[in-house]
Amino acid sequence: MSNNLYITAAEERSGKSAVVLGVMQTILKEIGKVAFFRPIINDHVFGRHDHDLNLVLKYFKLEIPYQDTHAYTLSEARQLITSGQEELLFENILKKYKELEKKYDFVLCEGTDFRGKDVSFEFDLNADIAVNLGAPVLAVVSGRDKTVDEICSYTAITMDTLEEKGVDLAACIINRAPGDFMEAIIDRAKCLDQFERPIPLYAIPENKALGNPSMDDVKRWLGAEILYGESNMLTLVDNYLVAAMQIGNFLEYIKPGSLIITPGDRSDIIIASLASRISSSFPDIAGILITGGIDLRPSVQKLIQGWTGVPVPVLFVESHTYDTVQSVNELYGRIEATDQKRIATALGWFTENVNVKELRERVVSQKTEKITPRMFEYSLVEKAASNKQHIVLPEGSGERILHAADIILRRGIAELTLLGRPKDIQNKAAKLNINIDNANIIDPAASYYYNDFVETYFDIRRHKGIVRDVARDRMSDPTYFGTMMVHKGLADGMVSGSVTTTAQTIRPAFEFIKTKPGVSVVSSVFIMCFQSRVLAFGDCAVVPNPDANQLAEIALSSAETAKIFNIEPKVAMLSYSTGISGKGQDVEKVVEATEIARRLIKERGLDYPIEGPLQYDAAFDLGVAKVKSPDSVVAGRATVFIFPDLNTGNNTYKAVQRAANAVAMGPVLQGLNKPVNDLSRGCTVQDIVDTVALTAIQAQEAKEKEHNEYEEAL
Repeated sequence: MSNNLYITAAEERSGKSAVVLGVMQTILKEIGKVAFFRPIINDHVFGRHDHDLNLVLKYFKLEIPYQDTHAYTLSEARQLITSGQEELLFENILKKYKELEKKYDFVLCEGTDFRGKDVSFEFDLNADIAVNLGAPVLAVVSGRDKTVDEICSYTAITMDTLEEKGVDLAACIINRAPGDFMEAIIDRAKCLDQFERPIPLYAIPENKALGNPSMDDVKRWLGAEILYGESNMLTLVDNYLVAAMQIGNFLEYIKPGSLIITPGDRSDIIIASLASRISSSFPDIAGILITGGIDLRPSVQKLIQGWTGVPVPVLFVESHTYDTVQSVNELYGRIEATDQKRIATALGWFTENVNVKELRERVVSQKTEKITPRMFEYSLVEKAASNKQHIVLPEGSGERILHAADIILRRGIAELTLLGRPKDIQNKAAKLNINIDNANIIDPAASYYYNDFVETYFDIRRHKGIVRDVARDRMSDPTYFGTMMVHKGLADGMVSGSVTTTAQTIRPAFEFIKTKPGVSVVSSVFIMCFQSRVLAFGDCAVVPNPDANQLAEIALSSAETAKIFNIEPKVAMLSYSTGISGKGQDVEKVVEATEIARRLIKERGLDYPIEGPLQYDAAFDLGVAKVKSPDSVVAGRATVFIFPDLNTGNNTYKAVQRAANAVAMGPVLQGLNKPVNDLSRGCTVQDIVDTVALTAIQAQEAKEKEHNEYEEAL
């Protein structure tokens, strides 16, 4: 079941607020605890609360603190993005959202109002936020001031663009549709054929009671004073008419619902406007707005006061006519939380024009399977921080390591020990303006633990001919010292390799951390974060040419690692052949490894599908899978990709990383008793942060497994 929905428009004045009301009512009939969240709100106006947040929270009586319902204003979001802090923007939006997700069964999200100057900026921002929240999208397209052909074209482009950006579309609503468009729907107009797709499409006709502002809206918007006609303040305004010409010409421009805007010294215009309202020869105006702070002449006031029941509202503002017109042009029909009549109209109009049952089933049942790199990274950080582990970083004086340590400590991802000379590390951190005050710093050779580590290493390795002098040299090496900290339980995991080779990083672990019981080979996976899904690739870093038994073990280890990071294992054993399409020794090895892996899965009481041999395209792409392996439960849906050898795996992960612009986290070593992970020498600061989070989660899992085994033994 889906637990969220993101409603976004594609332009301003789409009537999105009315749609939000209708959707919220629909969801509340199905789910009890529903939260409302606007990641980006409009810039604060005179300290007032955001309109839509206020409307939904008050009308539906949602007991959510206002500060929890949004993350940034539009100006703040733009500033973060233009200053290169986009990651911080999405991180804090996710953090706010996740807090609501913990407390509520469903989170309804609403996008921006497109009142900024850059429509494409807001469109892309909403799409990115929706994808990173893992939320299906309900798109609202405005039919206001558009022809039938324009609506059809604009709607198709909007839907296609959102899907290209990785959005899962739950439905699309064409709101404020003109009458001829509604007739086109009934007649199945030719241009609507393009919408014959599985995504539900609804059209809601224009309703002036919702789209047009009332005289009361004008009063609130301008802070106007009511001079006359207070009983008619709910009259709707359809257009604005600035009166500056002679009466004979002015009267020709009056239309139904006109708001007459004129200075207070134009008594002729004011009296003529009031008279037109009574005359059956002229359309009914909505009201009169007197500008310039100019009071009506006493004689004119006397005339109006003697008029039995002034037929229209007359408002008064201090601002000049030009400024007033500029402000009024920004006004449109807004549904206030206290306007029960307009809210009832909006809800009734929504129910009348939308298949509510179908939409509810679609919204509540659709769960997006897409996971973005930001979502995955946030989940890693959140999980790591939930039970902080102690991670040692042997390359403590490295600039990237120090920057990463600052981030890790600030975000509470893990407790850290940095290895190196304390003064050197502290001086470098100060020079870089980095705060590592909460990190533990140890100089291996001068450490309290040094002699004990030397003796431990000597005892473990003397059967290999190691003497004490060699043991002393080894324990002076930060990588060996850090690994020994993990072995001795003084740290829960180690991350190294930003300046050393993979062999230098993992050799100490092979020597004395050793492999888990029942595991025959240490291997690795890369966590590959694509635009909309996360996969595990193994082995791409450790075992050069595994035999069938080792390949089977790598498959099982990779599946278990994937599970640790909430990736549901569907294992594809890769080859240049899919099924029986090709032959050869390399294919036979994969066939044999697949059979061994299936047997081990059964023996160990595990439960996940594994298939092979499969070609990469058949494992990755559902369209190809339907042709090459139509009955497969893994093909096209694989989440764990097992390469036949290191040459294939290493080249493939790097090619995919560059070609698909994927984020590659790892290599994550698997099969060791305790977590030790390697960094690429070209790693970024973010790579280090991610690898520390991955290592911390592995440490959590190792401790939990150890605890469970202890409980079972009792």
